[in-house]
Amino acid sequence: MTAGPRTGGAAALTPARLRRIPLPRPDEGGGKEERGRVLVAGGERQNPGALLLAGTAALRAGAGKLRLAVPASIAVPLGIAIPEARVVSLAETKDGAVSPRAARELAELAGSTDAFLLGPGMIDQASATPLTRGVLERVEGPAVVLDAGCFPCLAEGRGALRRLKGRAVITPHAGEMARILEMEQDEVAADPLAVARRAAEELGVVVALKGPTTFIVAPDGEAYRYERGGVGLATSGSGDTLAGIVAGLLARGAAPVRAAAWAVYLHGEAGNAMVRARGRIGFLARELLAEVPRVMGGVE
Repeated sequence: MTAGPRTGGAAALTPARLRRIPLPRPDEGGGKEERGRVLVAGGERQNPGALLLAGTAALRAGAGKLRLAVPASIAVPLGIAIPEARVVSLAETKDGAVSPRAARELAELAGSTDAFLLGPGMIDQASATPLTRGVLERVEGPAVVLDAGCFPCLAEGRGALRRLKGRAVITPHAGEMARILEMEQDEVAADPLAVARRAAEELGVVVALKGPTTFIVAPDGEAYRYERGGVGLATSGSGDTLAGIVAGLLARGAAPVRAAAWAVYLHGEAGNAMVRARGRIGFLARELLAEVPRVMGGVE
């Protein structure tokens, strides 16, 4: 796609462009604290794998330390599955989701980190919506990534988002974006860049609106586009890996719009590497993870 009325003002993400907005580079003699701390929270008894994907993605993006905050019933299995992580057990509902009663504790945990990702694996909206609202009203300090489990709260939670003062990132697809802005999905598809700009301005967040062309827009209007994503990325868990990459880059100290732009590129090019290795469709979200450092090193 060439620049036109629906891409105008959004710079194409290429290695050359990314090198003009570089990621923070850790000192060779530095420790893991220098690369930042990530907290990933969410999950449910029926969907623990989303936390595994998102947490591992944050580490693959270069974060130094990982903490998971999850329903108590899945804490031990996840701790075994990701031995690199410290795992915190949260109060849970009878169905195995994080209880809204954990909002205060979760906000306090997030306050001691550099980047906080909330939402992977949160399916039960009866608990996810009040939990998200309670956390957003209290969290202070870290950069924040909100995944799909949080999106139903956002249409009415704009004040809580604005208090984050531009340090939040959301990664919806067109259907999710339509629900957030209370519009038709066809309207989003007709001009996704304009919709991403509207969402970024109204919500006060960086938006990565996923689609055949993914648009990344900051509240101040800075905008990028990525056009090389393939259909193979439309697979279970892919969004969790993208959100985790964003969180890992934020932990390293990247500004939200740069973290989102780099994450979209790394995620997409990891998918293209899997196309070459596996085929156009059928590769798994977890297979993307090992490709991320290789793609990142190739750009840097």
